[in-house]
Amino acid sequence: MNVEINGARIFYRIPTGIPILGDFTINETLVVSWIVMIIITGLCIFLTRNMKVEKISKRQAIAEMLVETANNFVRNNTGSRKFDSLIPFVAALFTTSVISNLISLVGLRSPTADLSTEAAWAIVVFIMITAAKIKTGGLLGYMKGFTEPIAVMTPFNILSELATPVSMACRHFGNILSGIVINGLIYASLAVASSAILINISATLAQIPILDVGIPAILSIYFDWFTGVMQAFIFSMLTIMYIANASEG
Repeated sequence: MNVEINGARIFYRIPTGIPILGDFTINETLVVSWIVMIIITGLCIFLTRNMKVEKISKRQAIAEMLVETANNFVRNNTGSRKFDSLIPFVAALFTTSVISNLISLVGLRSPTADLSTEAAWAIVVFIMITAAKIKTGGLLGYMKGFTEPIAVMTPFNILSELATPVSMACRHFGNILSGIVINGLIYASLAVASSAILINISATLAQIPILDVGIPAILSIYFDWFTGVMQAFIFSMLTIMYIANASEG
């Protein structure tokens, strides 16, 4: 897929991979996802090494602050400690999402720019939501819920149920992908503007995209940093709220 602005083309790469072990394929999304997991594992090992009860290090203080933040995030949004079992999952989900979103800043393609990543997360969350509903009301109660308030609403209730993971995945994916496309458009537009401004001065200078220096970095604060963190926050928040509501019947 490519977008063209006054002759300048921006390409969005469709993930391709190398087929190995039959139908199993290693593509760019999978490789970068492994890198993200390695980064998270390394940070966990680094922050939790040589932990002490007294005279803790700055590294341990940061680790404890992150754990306390995760605890408060889940407890404040559920109003109860009975959902503490969700804390490790939500913390892992948020951290993975943030690092996946921001890894594009170092030139790697964000795994969250591939819908399959968010779809996998949404399916896991959907399974957890369904399990919570069945645990609360039993299997028969869960099935009966699709017929409320009247039986004719069953198809619409089923569609509404399936819409939860679809909306979660597409919302996250759409925002991250749109940020990538917009950044590409900005780079291309600034390159064209540089050429138009400098062409009257020197044909050589017109080939140098001077406006691409500095301006994209400022805009990246929103399109990469703010959007990346905010989408991770929203996805994690929805996960908590959906599971908590399902558990309360």
